[in-house]
Amino acid sequence: MSQTVPPAGAPEQSPLGKSSSYCTDYAPALLFPIDRAAKRAELGIGEVLPFVGEDLWNAYELSWLNPRGKPVVALASFRVAAESPRLVESKSLKLYLNSFNGTRFADAGAVRATIARDLSTATGAPVAVSVSTLDTRPARALAYAEGELIDDLDIEIADYRLRPDVLRIDEARASVSETLVSQLLKSNCLVTGQPDWGTVVIRYSGKPIDRESLLRYIVSFRNHDEFHEQCVERIFTDLRRYCAPQRLAVWARYTRRGGLDINPFRGDPGESPPENFGDIRQ
Repeated sequence: MSQTVPPAGAPEQSPLGKSSSYCTDYAPALLFPIDRAAKRAELGIGEVLPFVGEDLWNAYELSWLNPRGKPVVALASFRVAAESPRLVESKSLKLYLNSFNGTRFADAGAVRATIARDLSTATGAPVAVSVSTLDTRPARALAYAEGELIDDLDIEIADYRLRPDVLRIDEARASVSETLVSQLLKSNCLVTGQPDWGTVVIRYSGKPIDRESLLRYIVSFRNHDEFHEQCVERIFTDLRRYCAPQRLAVWARYTRRGGLDINPFRGDPGESPPENFGDIRQ
């Protein structure tokens, strides 16, 4: 099978918000890579990244034909390294996966190898792929993120502009190690402006982050336009800049759209992402 992946483009050139034909023949050219560098430059991030991490994708609508033409259905996950120079726009990934629907493959291993090759080419770095056919009865646990939920804080909010400057720490208190959780993260798609909903988790060590200020900051994403991966990198960078924790990790679990959910993780070297559980809204 031939492989043609287009060069990275601008988000507004992607399939988002546009009418798209349904292609059922394997077509890796449908993948639309986007350079990470431009958005990272807005945050003052250069070639040397201040974090490690990954973008974990879960795919719930994957199907292909076996050698005799019988459909096979499966779940899949893709782990894209944060150091990859490019991300893949989500609608293009959906269209790409749809192109497997009318294509014959020898087995799930061939599908996995094909997706791994194509995504690695599109992102510019190795992508780990797992594919589990439903006849193997794959299990995926639903769970709530571990940590202290801050959403019950009784605060008044009237400003929904992005405000990292509201973040503050309590200098008078001793350093802590804690994990804080909010289910109030909402941002908008960079291209279509449609809402993206997620749970965000912040694990850190250092002077206590003022929880009211953190909740205000998270809510300030409510009208902000950025892709999921970019929002998590912004949260990591803003917390590092305004709160100066000794250790920091941030991840978000976004709700499913188009049969895909995206779960970016960014952390200091040595930090690791959580298990691939399903958030209650996924």
